[in-house]
Amino acid sequence: MSEKFTVGIIVSNHFGVLNRVAALYAKRGYNIDSLAVGETENPAYSRMTIVTTGDEYMKEQVLKQLEKLHDVKSVVLLGRDDAVSVEHMLIKLKVGPSGKTGVSSLINDYGGRVMDFGEEFVTAEVSGSSEKIEQFIEAARGGGILEVCRSGLISLSRGG
Repeated sequence: MSEKFTVGIIVSNHFGVLNRVAALYAKRGYNIDSLAVGETENPAYSRMTIVTTGDEYMKEQVLKQLEKLHDVKSVVLLGRDDAVSVEHMLIKLKVGPSGKTGVSSLINDYGGRVMDFGEEFVTAEVSGSSEKIEQFIEAARGGGILEVCRSGLISLSRGG
């Protein structure tokens, strides 16, 4: 049975590493649902968070194959209960005839904040679980979505 799973990877921070990791997925026909990469507290390393959908066999294979890559320093499976995860989104919404009040109310209901606005649009930032982001998008569809940019899931293991 297929389900989403999240892999946290620490890699060397230099040219070509992202390409090699993405190629590992592509060669095996695995789709990447979400990918976020950024420098860690040590500029020599980057942290990758990759969300994929697959079965147990695929999950095991991904972990084993990633561990074999030279530039990969550590690989960990990040489950819902043992990780803190969040996604960020910028969304540009159309302002309807009722003005910005309805759009602003929706943004506030989801703990977002207005980042930019004009006469016919409002750009907001919303952060939270992927489920919260999906719920916000669904709630905003009726008013008109002009553009969406999502960060992809970022995650850290719980505890020390």
